[in-house]
Amino acid sequence: MEETPTTYTETKTTKLERDPIRTVIMASMIGTAIEFFDFYAYGTAAATYFPNVFFPDVTPTIAMILSLLTFGVAFVARPLGSLLFGHFGDKLGRKRALVVSLLMMGLSTVAIGFLPGFKAIGMASIILLCLARFIQGIGLGGEWSGAVLVATENAPKGKRALFGSFTELGAPIGFFLSNGLYYILESTLNQSQMASFGWRIPFLASAVLVVVGLWVRRRMQETPLFRLAQQRDNVQKAPLVEVFVKNWRQVLQGTLAMAVSYTFFFLLSTWSLSYATTVLGFDNKEFLLLLMGSVIAFGGMIVYSSILSDKFGRRKVLLTGTIVIAVFAFVFPFFFQGQRNIWGSLFFLLVGFVAMGIVYGPIGALLPELFPTNTRYSGAGIAYNMSAIVGAAFAPTIASWLVTEWGIHAVGYYLAIMAVVSMVALFFTKETKGIDYTK
Repeated sequence: MEETPTTYTETKTTKLERDPIRTVIMASMIGTAIEFFDFYAYGTAAATYFPNVFFPDVTPTIAMILSLLTFGVAFVARPLGSLLFGHFGDKLGRKRALVVSLLMMGLSTVAIGFLPGFKAIGMASIILLCLARFIQGIGLGGEWSGAVLVATENAPKGKRALFGSFTELGAPIGFFLSNGLYYILESTLNQSQMASFGWRIPFLASAVLVVVGLWVRRRMQETPLFRLAQQRDNVQKAPLVEVFVKNWRQVLQGTLAMAVSYTFFFLLSTWSLSYATTVLGFDNKEFLLLLMGSVIAFGGMIVYSSILSDKFGRRKVLLTGTIVIAVFAFVFPFFFQGQRNIWGSLFFLLVGFVAMGIVYGPIGALLPELFPTNTRYSGAGIAYNMSAIVGAAFAPTIASWLVTEWGIHAVGYYLAIMAVVSMVALFFTKETKGIDYTK
């Protein structure tokens, strides 16, 4: 890969100097990898250890539901983060906002690793857990949109979706690192040790990733398109007002178009782990191994679907993936059942993550392309994080409740409904592949 900055001709009169490709990849990917490392670490802990650590005085079912509810706290905070960091990212620059969001996200994650349990300080432990999770969510709210702009605003013509996939690849990388660490810990420590201190290690270990991320991001320069906006005096003083006045339709379209991908993502990763270990008879380590194998296909499909969307357009690829998810929603309950059904569970995870990759890859290009440069950080961030609330904030909790009340087929219906919602939004969203991204 190139080690010197490259100049691409973006228009007939404007040449934009970009960071080296290696810097772009690392700067855009590292934050999302940390984001999803933190989320998977929390999701795994919430599904397996937090019920006993923070909710020991209620029944196992209620403890699980309450634990998964704390998982949703960060999603509620994310829109606030997108408003905060979107404002400063569109006003002062992508780089500054990304450094601060990464620092906030990292410090709150490490803090979770130091929290005492319910038996030590009672209700205060739950309050502190939710507070740390809320602060983490604010940091997360500014992360994805800024990272994807670093990638797409440095992309040469015709490769925006491919460059956007660098940010999206942080998801499977963070997933693999988090679950891999849990697998090693659970292979080394016994259940009592994991419950007392082992679950804390991934949260503390994330500090290493944060230091690396800060080092990479401080080395990068501001994105060329934001610098061009500054030269043209096209930087908004109140970008949030501009977004809600002129771009509210695009916010709504982006939110609903991405909703199913978020729902599906956390059904595959967080809810499936909880369901497999409490109902299907898997131990945590066994199912983590299946998840880690399946996520490799997820990463490959993210890149492939992004390449296809650069060739055929975002809407075509996203609609295809959404239809695949809708069909899968009615099929998977027949396979993801039975005691320790390894092949059925592998089908659920492998086919599910492939379908997930189809819809997740092109989103890195579609959402930013819905907005002009001067409100792109705010608009893309608000849409992305609102879709997190609509699609994922309580998806594991809803799925657990549906299984308890009506069985696993109800989870399939829930996923199918979310797929239809996204399909409708995509039908009303214009193709963005050929837009002038400098405006």
